[in-house]
Amino acid sequence: MWRREFITLLGGAAAWPIAARAQQPAMPVIGFLDVGSPLPKMVAAFRNGLGEAGYVEGRNLAIEYRWADNQNDRLSALAADLVRRKVAVLATPGSILAVMAAKAATNTIPIVFGIGSDPVELGLVNSLSRPGGNVTGITRLSHETATKRLELLNKIVPSATSIAVLVNPANPAREAETQELQVAGAALGLRLTFFNARNVNEIDMAFADFSQHGFGGLFVSSDTFFTTRRGQLAALAARYTLPAIYPYRDYVEVGGLMSYGAATADSARQVAIYAARILKGANPADLPVIQSDKFELVINTQAARALGLSVPPSLLATADEVIE
Repeated sequence: MWRREFITLLGGAAAWPIAARAQQPAMPVIGFLDVGSPLPKMVAAFRNGLGEAGYVEGRNLAIEYRWADNQNDRLSALAADLVRRKVAVLATPGSILAVMAAKAATNTIPIVFGIGSDPVELGLVNSLSRPGGNVTGITRLSHETATKRLELLNKIVPSATSIAVLVNPANPAREAETQELQVAGAALGLRLTFFNARNVNEIDMAFADFSQHGFGGLFVSSDTFFTTRRGQLAALAARYTLPAIYPYRDYVEVGGLMSYGAATADSARQVAIYAARILKGANPADLPVIQSDKFELVINTQAARALGLSVPPSLLATADEVIE
């Protein structure tokens, strides 16, 4: 009898961990939505930010990734799918179109964005200090750095008087950046010509047009689609011997000449930290929008030599990184 009781007790003890696990709450799930294709550096930075807050994917947190592969018309369905899965937070670290799709899909699930434009102007939040609603995040205000990028391009090719500007007409921030560029171009005595490109073929067509006009330089606007096509853009600029400036270091790392803009990896990290704060109980309506203040100038001297350019020592001295 004692033996039967002992076996029963042992069996019950073995079942305790299983019962305890069954009673534990499910891991919170973050929905990750982006208009482009997977960017390892962005994902790594996002995971690092979660790690700083004590969350590790697969251990105490799950992440559902959704990538539109530059097919903007897929964003609404992808956002709706994440809402149906009842994710705890929706994160859109790199795209205006993604956060707009997320906002259209839910007004209850918290959304944390990382964008390069003014979220107030876009109607995403009521104000930077008090967002209100279910949306908050990080703004890099990339279009406000357009003037600085144009000045840097002018320094590296001072003889250029005519500049081509590549923009994506589907980008909601296009108009604000265009207006700023026009003012900056006039102040620098530069003639700017704007070219639209919203797909791979239109990028090729734009560069063919550039070659017919003899532009002295190229300004690539801030856009998620362009970032995913950075290899194509850098290769075409080299083929057509066109000095170009880009908004992010990703372009320079694949052979582009020069970039100036916000550190996008740091922005993704901050988005993750905000998402973690919300998981711990913070209200997105009360989390002020953070304005990123980490900007970087990156120069590729090998690309400069291939273009026959001599980078001014003063420019090299102010660069955050020089890629040889």
